[in-house]
Amino acid sequence: MDKFVITGGKPLNGRIAISGAKNASLAIMPATFLAPGAFHLTNTPNLRDVWTLSRLMGAMGAHCELNDNDLFVDTANITSFEAPYEHVKKMRASFHVLGPILARYGEARISLPGGCAWGPRPVDLHLKGMEKLGAEITIENGYVNAKAPNGGLRGARFHFDISSVGATENVMMAAVLAKGTTILTNAALEPEVTALGRMLVKMGAKIEGIGTTTLEIEGVSELKPVNEETIPDRIEAGTFLIAAAMTRGKITIDNINPYHLAAVIAKLEESGCEVDVNGDSITLTMTESPKPTDITTAPYPGFPTDLQAQWMAYMLTAQGTSSITDTIYTDRFKHVPELLRLGADVEMADNTAIIKGGKKLSGATVMSTDLRASASLILAAIVAEGRSEILRVYHLDRGYDAIEKRLNLLGASIRRENTEEF
Repeated sequence: MDKFVITGGKPLNGRIAISGAKNASLAIMPATFLAPGAFHLTNTPNLRDVWTLSRLMGAMGAHCELNDNDLFVDTANITSFEAPYEHVKKMRASFHVLGPILARYGEARISLPGGCAWGPRPVDLHLKGMEKLGAEITIENGYVNAKAPNGGLRGARFHFDISSVGATENVMMAAVLAKGTTILTNAALEPEVTALGRMLVKMGAKIEGIGTTTLEIEGVSELKPVNEETIPDRIEAGTFLIAAAMTRGKITIDNINPYHLAAVIAKLEESGCEVDVNGDSITLTMTESPKPTDITTAPYPGFPTDLQAQWMAYMLTAQGTSSITDTIYTDRFKHVPELLRLGADVEMADNTAIIKGGKKLSGATVMSTDLRASASLILAAIVAEGRSEILRVYHLDRGYDAIEKRLNLLGASIRRENTEEF
């Protein structure tokens, strides 16, 4: 098990290209089950989560091969309709194979998921959507057993009670092969959902309303394999921008869609950053102490919950009091106790954190608890005085490709070491 050893106090400066989006890859990879044949997915990030999903798909008969950032998937010879617990327990997004397998083969057996250590993230919307399309759903021994009616899934109208990215993606994939018309309302708007919709259309699906909250899907009898480029990772981009801001540095990030970061850019500017957008590049310059800036997370296009932990680390460097309210996952604050070990002053009131910034942070040993919490600990350690150790950084490897090497290129001092921790 690895740890990071970080020496703080160095500003970040330079230029870096953003990787392909983890959450987009975890959506478009299951979509390959919808058509037999060879897919080429470019700009795929080299992440633990991508490898985990590749192994799951391999256990079901798909051939997955990742070379650098080129992922080749062949779904011509699927041998199993079961996603076993040993794979799904490692990552919730593995549950997304339910929709495409059920739609193409008429049956699926998928383990209930594991994944992040925080918060209830139920799959009931996924299952209700499948039932609306005519599937018979039973749950036994920790597995979801889904069976389509004779003749396959049928188009229907379905409303998502809450805007759910995963459920929107899963039900959309099931609906593209259902007979008749499906209308999905209150669908999620996240760029990863839009990217999946566009890939499905490229495969031959008929979908209207991509990028809106209402999707109208006319089922087709078959789809075809395609080549597809994964969109840039807006969360990775936001993490690097925040890191530069809190160290009072200047960086340029390339290969990013600035529109995907509009809410984040607005808050960075409100906090005192100078942000310049030029095509697919963003340059951030920060020369002063940041102004305390409140955020409330919201579904896209609002401020993303996946950046609230990093924003908390940033606000520790502001002179004054700020607040963070997470309306998406109300208990996503496992990073707070670890930030306190570095000298942070944060108080919790239900799903709102009150950050009293401006206090000196000092190096300490802290432990990662989940992916984005881990990122916040790295950012805080980068500005803390002295030496910090971040334990259990395997969480970071799920969503950031060699983050320590890339931050070091910008001027940070981070060393990866093996630890004997068990």
